[in-house]
Amino acid sequence: MEKRAQNYIAVFFILFINAPAALAQLPAASPASVGMSAAQLAHIDEAVNAEIAKKQLPGAVVLAGRQGKVVWRRAYGNRAVEPQVEPMTADTIFDLASLTKVVATATSVMILVERGQVRLGDPVARYIPEFAEMGKRGITVEQLLIHRSGFPPDNDIKDYEQGPEKAFENIWHLTTAADPGSRFIYSDVNYIVLAELVRRVSGKPLDEFAAENIFRPLGMKDTGFKPPASLQTRIAPTEKRGDHWMRGEVHDPRSFLLGGVAGHAGVFSTADDLAIYCQMILNHGLYGGARVLSPMGVTRMTEPRASGGNASDGNVRGIGWDIATGYSSNRGDLFPIGSFGHTGFTGTSIWIDPASETFVVFLSNRVHPAVDPKQPADVNSLRGRVSSIVAASIIGPDVTQRVNTSASLNGIDVLERDGFALLKGRRVGLITNQTGRDREGHSTIDLLKAAPGVTLVALFSPEHGIRGVLDEKVSDSVDDKTGLPIYSLYRDTRKPTAGMLKGIDTLVFDIQDVGARFYTYISTLGLAMEEAAKNKIKFVVLDRVNPINGEEVEGPLADTDKLSFTAYHPLPVRHGMTVGELAQLFNTERGIRADLQVVKVENWHRDMWFDETGLAWINPSPNMRSLTQATLYPGIGLLETTNVSVGRGTDTPFELIGAPWIDGRKLAAALNAARLAGVRFVPVRFTPRASTHKDVECGGINVVITNRAEFEPITTGLEIAAQLLKLYPKNFAADQFNRLLANQKVYDAFRQGADSRALGQIWETDLERFRAVHRKYLLY
Repeated sequence: MEKRAQNYIAVFFILFINAPAALAQLPAASPASVGMSAAQLAHIDEAVNAEIAKKQLPGAVVLAGRQGKVVWRRAYGNRAVEPQVEPMTADTIFDLASLTKVVATATSVMILVERGQVRLGDPVARYIPEFAEMGKRGITVEQLLIHRSGFPPDNDIKDYEQGPEKAFENIWHLTTAADPGSRFIYSDVNYIVLAELVRRVSGKPLDEFAAENIFRPLGMKDTGFKPPASLQTRIAPTEKRGDHWMRGEVHDPRSFLLGGVAGHAGVFSTADDLAIYCQMILNHGLYGGARVLSPMGVTRMTEPRASGGNASDGNVRGIGWDIATGYSSNRGDLFPIGSFGHTGFTGTSIWIDPASETFVVFLSNRVHPAVDPKQPADVNSLRGRVSSIVAASIIGPDVTQRVNTSASLNGIDVLERDGFALLKGRRVGLITNQTGRDREGHSTIDLLKAAPGVTLVALFSPEHGIRGVLDEKVSDSVDDKTGLPIYSLYRDTRKPTAGMLKGIDTLVFDIQDVGARFYTYISTLGLAMEEAAKNKIKFVVLDRVNPINGEEVEGPLADTDKLSFTAYHPLPVRHGMTVGELAQLFNTERGIRADLQVVKVENWHRDMWFDETGLAWINPSPNMRSLTQATLYPGIGLLETTNVSVGRGTDTPFELIGAPWIDGRKLAAALNAARLAGVRFVPVRFTPRASTHKDVECGGINVVITNRAEFEPITTGLEIAAQLLKLYPKNFAADQFNRLLANQKVYDAFRQGADSRALGQIWETDLERFRAVHRKYLLY
């Protein structure tokens, strides 16, 4: 351990003397020069000083930046009050506690992902075989990163008292507190394991890897684990343990017992260094000529995802980053949900908002001089208020468009804002699932149940059930919270019956679609509208954004003789419409003549993707876990009815294609040679845990979107099918391919060996006719 500490000091010293001088600090600018109000920012002084006066913390450093400039950098109070008083300085070095998780660990893992050394969907046991013990074989790297592994928040401190080697043995013997993927449990154990993963894969401990690949390239000169004695005078102390004050020794007890280097805690840093890190994220992985992450890597880290089997728990994380959970208080009340950040137990936090190009760094040592177990100091409220002050200071006209693109309102938000006036005096049946939530995560069920003057009579659930977790027929049930009946529209009947509609005068539809014809929620929409019209019931659609934008329309139209529950109307595969627009089209073109009203989305434009709306991603169905997967789905989903796995039973469904008889290298080479726009293919091997080829190792490809603006999902799906038919004519069940394609002309040409470009020419005329019709029903 002594030799390792000496080696680290050498690494830290090299980092200190070799950091590029030009990168030592972000340039400063006046608030007005970047469209911010200095008078508004001055409220930070009042907020922080008030909490210091109440002894909630001895002092703090607050730094705010915008558009690559520091606009606020100020120290408050003292960095030490015992054994003697020391005034706080802006260059004070703080124990970051759990900020270590994102600044060091998650970033290091993503670097390994980008190098092809780790895959997010891989079982952790692939890299750490001992981890598989006690039923943990299926836990993935991504589940550790987003806190859905099932691990408890912490394991017993005694597990660490015999040194690092024994500590990890104890972790390998741990059992989970919940089924992996089932729910969000914030756990330090996840990141302790991830640090070991970095060491096993890279051959270097986390402190060295992070210094060489993150801190040193960025010029974060005062950042690292186990800071050397030369920096002690600038380090904010924490508690007194034994006969000495913790100063430069990590406060977290588990990290301390692991030697001061752990994935969940241990990094020390300054506000200036963290500003550099935040700006690197805002710059899509680049700062001062040093590239730490790729733009796609940053996007993957920061996109909202509610991954896991139970998407209805309302907790949204990124890779490492917090987005919308019970730990998001430092976001404040004004930054949109699409922003992200993290906190640390010692009183630290960062929050980053790409929409306004703004970040806030708050550093304190609220655990000094001691943590009172009966009444611990609480800086959560202060951190959130500081973020709100910074957000409110953004007033420049140049940011209006950026801010607006992060403020999309779905129909439920508009209905709620307008006091539910549209439904006053109505007896309502609500067709919804876990995606029926407002911007703040409140369930539409709860909102309508509590709405004054609205009587919620019954609930109706689509495929996958009211909570969106079932992959089978759904039974009727009763809602535990409201006591209301839940009628299934995915069993023997897929329409509301007269008995179900008894006592209802208004049906409300609030479900998130993903923009593909065969996603069955839009079939449920059409069938429910038919029954509403027959029973003279008003039908209200609470519209929602199309997550893969509303401009692109692609693919063959469904033949009229092939309409089904996966093809309700002759739509193209990628229809480019919202559910409200589809309702209007169905109502007129199918002659339904329902009493239809659409509550429109606000602040959404047709060219916007989901990650530009500021809305939180909630899995629309069990295997639709990210915007990337939704983008791929219209093309990759076409293959589901054949005998290839599309990644169901893995943590990256629709990003994988495979079968036991596929040679991934051969298929990837053929597809890359086709030079499809905006996509590349990487050979992989994977074992699905469900669905096609369950528990059988498959060769195949990972589909990687390189430019979503150019990417054509249906063309890609058809090219994959064409190559499978060409390479594996005896293995590939091509006779099943038309079940979702639902277009005989295109299917016949496919069977005759046509490639994707030739197939596209077949449907283009029909697609133009559809565009002429669908324009009449566009609302945005």
